[in-house]
Amino acid sequence: MVVLAASIVSKSGKVLVSRQFVDMSRIRIEGLLAAFPKLVGTGKQHTYVETENVRYVYQPIEALYLLLVTNKQSNILEDLDTLRLLSKLVPEYSLSMDEEGICKTAFDLIFAFDEVISLGHKENVTVAQVKQYCEMESHEEKLHKLVLQSKINETKDVMKRKASEIDKSKIEKNRGDKGGFMSLQSMGSGKIDNGLGDMGMSSGGGGGFGGSSGFGLGADAESFSSKPKGRPPSSATAPPKGLGMQLGKSQKTNQFLESLKAEGEVIVEDVKPNIGPSRSSVSLPTDPVTLSVEEKLNVSLKRDGGVSNFDLQGTLSLQILNQEDAHIQVQIETGGNPGILFKTHPNMNKELFSSENILGLKDPNRPFPTGQGSDAGVGLLKWRMQSTDESMVPLTINCWPSVSGNETYVSIEYEASSMFDLRNVIISVPLPALREAPSVRQIDGEWRYDSRNSVLEWSIVLIDNSNRSGSMEFVVPPADSSVFFPISVQFSAASTFSYLKVVNILPLRGGAPPRYAQRTQLTTENYQVV
Repeated sequence: MVVLAASIVSKSGKVLVSRQFVDMSRIRIEGLLAAFPKLVGTGKQHTYVETENVRYVYQPIEALYLLLVTNKQSNILEDLDTLRLLSKLVPEYSLSMDEEGICKTAFDLIFAFDEVISLGHKENVTVAQVKQYCEMESHEEKLHKLVLQSKINETKDVMKRKASEIDKSKIEKNRGDKGGFMSLQSMGSGKIDNGLGDMGMSSGGGGGFGGSSGFGLGADAESFSSKPKGRPPSSATAPPKGLGMQLGKSQKTNQFLESLKAEGEVIVEDVKPNIGPSRSSVSLPTDPVTLSVEEKLNVSLKRDGGVSNFDLQGTLSLQILNQEDAHIQVQIETGGNPGILFKTHPNMNKELFSSENILGLKDPNRPFPTGQGSDAGVGLLKWRMQSTDESMVPLTINCWPSVSGNETYVSIEYEASSMFDLRNVIISVPLPALREAPSVRQIDGEWRYDSRNSVLEWSIVLIDNSNRSGSMEFVVPPADSSVFFPISVQFSAASTFSYLKVVNILPLRGGAPPRYAQRTQLTTENYQVV
């Protein structure tokens, strides 16, 4: 039995969803589905139609047809069994059996079809199993969300405690200020009154100075002490000595910083340090064992083509959180690249690695070091690869400057290898000193001009099968072609040259192996076109 395609079409012949399980062109599947409504007759009892090459097995669902396109050598009983299972799955994902409902859940239906049929053959699954597989519940994801939510809740609690402490300090400060002025007011016509009377001040008629000054002082004290209501007292927010003109100074400083930013300078603003580091700001591993595979590229390409230097260096590091998980061995697969030379740590058992690809300490009774933090990993394995083969280069850059009149036209194109999907690609092209930004005529991606360093940065977020090649064209005043070199390139990838993969964790003291995570990354250290 070989199912070529599973489709949902309307009775008028419009294709709503179609999933192919064998390699066929779009023109052929569209032709097969377009011919189906013409072959279906009315009043027939059977639900299959045969042509010279294929067989259509179908089932009406309200105003639609659920259709299987198979070859004529397939077992029709198995085809009908597959069709019945698919007919049960369609209502589970699509609430309405019309064109709008099917189109809204098209991807869910395709994923469900993939769980039922694999490479044209039916899988032994039920409706409940298909729904469970498509939900893709992950224990690691749930654990990550719980840890993240606990960090958020902890941060909120700290924030509430800090806010209550600040409110208490404000209330105590207000009480202290009011008490001080109350003591001044209670002095009445004592020494303060006498001092003021000696200065020749009077109330201007009747009542004597003592009562008048006592009243005036009390009114001033009461009005002054009532000002801080609803905000912290002035002493709590008073600026340090010598910073009385801070407001005007900050405005000028901000204008100056904005002008620097406009020129392309990266400005790091002053940030007051927190009293204590927040636990949620540090990303700590949640898995008991974490293995990190990292490769760094040092590549020098010739501007006329060819490779002058290709140097790849990789490391495999191990980080263990708990002491009880430290007595382990790591089994890996190296991918079989003959150009890569592996070198184990001096404490590793080299014979065990050479024969079985297992990384373990020479003394099996000795545990691996444990700890947290970015520098807590232990290096297990290193490798290196050098080559002059241009096909090994993940990204090549071609730069074509040409002078025409009073302008220089620069065309740059990139070509990416199909080995990797490159992320956060930045191509930095040096430019001659310019008064204004260059005129970018065409670009696949985004660009930014750093006027301070006179560099044009071409950035592409992701390079995959949809954009393995791209180009940019810009115009500058006349300049020599050597000005535009060397071109620097930065990128990262989630796969590596070594294809190194951790297969299993082997506990040396029995029991279940600890849960582990593998992190893989390829980065550029020095990647230039000279």
